[in-house]
Amino acid sequence: MADLDIAVRILLAAGAALLLLWLLWVAAVSFHYRVRSAPPQLLRARADDGWALAVHHRPGAPRRFREPVLLCHGLAANRYTFDFDPPYSLAHALSAAGFECFTVEWRGTGKSSWPPPGHRWWDYSVDDHIQRDAPAALRLALERSGADRAFWVGHSLGGLIGYAFAEAGGGAHLAGLAALGSPVSFESDPILRRAIRIGSAAAWPFGLRERLMSLTLAPFLGRLALPLTDVVVNPEHIAPGVLRKVDARVISSMGRGVLLQLRDWVENDAFRSRDGKVDYRTELRRVRVPLLVMGGSRDRLAPPSALRMQHDLAGSEEKTLVIFGRDRGDRFDYGHGDLLYGTGAPLEIHPLLSRWLSEHATPLCSS
Repeated sequence: MADLDIAVRILLAAGAALLLLWLLWVAAVSFHYRVRSAPPQLLRARADDGWALAVHHRPGAPRRFREPVLLCHGLAANRYTFDFDPPYSLAHALSAAGFECFTVEWRGTGKSSWPPPGHRWWDYSVDDHIQRDAPAALRLALERSGADRAFWVGHSLGGLIGYAFAEAGGGAHLAGLAALGSPVSFESDPILRRAIRIGSAAAWPFGLRERLMSLTLAPFLGRLALPLTDVVVNPEHIAPGVLRKVDARVISSMGRGVLLQLRDWVENDAFRSRDGKVDYRTELRRVRVPLLVMGGSRDRLAPPSALRMQHDLAGSEEKTLVIFGRDRGDRFDYGHGDLLYGTGAPLEIHPLLSRWLSEHATPLCSS
């Protein structure tokens, strides 16, 4: 009996030591891959249910246009989607072009993780982002900039939230909407379907804490072939060092409600509210603002067929579809994440998007 007691203590001590080593490893990886550029100003936008959202403000340098730009990240991401180290930072590029930039972090993500009293951090869905978070973030951007309209730039889920928000009346306050790698159709491959089923099951009962996993594995990206990497990016188009930093900084945890809603979309090829009462895809005809649909020729999450669908369904009189890739004369074929962090993104995507925004913005009169 005494020998068993000693063995249990040794196992507990060994487990505690391994846990401490793992935490030290995660902390070291997080520090090593930190974003080194000057941080933006942290603001707070309060949603109508009390949730305080982090909105990161980077002013125009100098400001040249009246309308600000809302930068909205996608699933399992955060503010670093857009406010990364240059040259892979769209916030820096648009700020240099003269736009006030407001990078949003949706509830449950990054510095928007803490819920108000009476709420649970995992108990929210994409509908909350559409109905509560989007109006609060837009309101803050308009108040701070003194404008009556703003531009919406969203990557992946961030673009889908923009569509649904514009359909529900938010379009009256938008000067234009640019969606980057945002699928409204979910005819995904079997591997992705299985991954989403596993993820939603692993998220029981609260959420999926994949941020710790991404920090653990980040140093090995580009050195080892990890599963699903080619689903998220085109590995040929993104430098290994950049990929490691993206995995360490951009990946965030997800609430189970969002994962279950996404699973419904993927398994039923739907883009709808959690209760099934609102078909966001059908309602795309209500989107009337100038629209720029962008994506990659090798994007497995938002393939060209899905991009063409949203372009055709949207009710906007002025709409443009751009599929980045070698067929267009670009340097590489683009996947999903390399629309932001690919070698060609600062040279091909940033200038095109900046030019489109400038053509639809209101210039400020110089003194």
